[in-house]
Amino acid sequence: MNKNELIGAVAESSGLSRNDATKAVEGVFDTITGTLSKGDEVRLVGFGTFSVAKRKASTGRNPRTGEPMTIKASTQPKFKAGKGLKDAVN
Repeated sequence: MNKNELIGAVAESSGLSRNDATKAVEGVFDTITGTLSKGDEVRLVGFGTFSVAKRKASTGRNPRTGEPMTIKASTQPKFKAGKGLKDAVN
């Protein structure tokens, strides 16, 4: 399912117009992104938790030349599925 299909499914299941469903889905994505960029987490009980993990700088190898290179420290978004989501999938 891509973003447009998700918007269509939300519009159909909620009875919203496609325009309103687009605003709702975009609003959810923007809120999650903004919260994670501040370093906070988003906890949706029964669905899962979006959080941010810090990765340390490390040394790797360039796959083309085999030369060592440094990989910068970074922050990565993470998602951990909640029990309700896990049970629904299995």
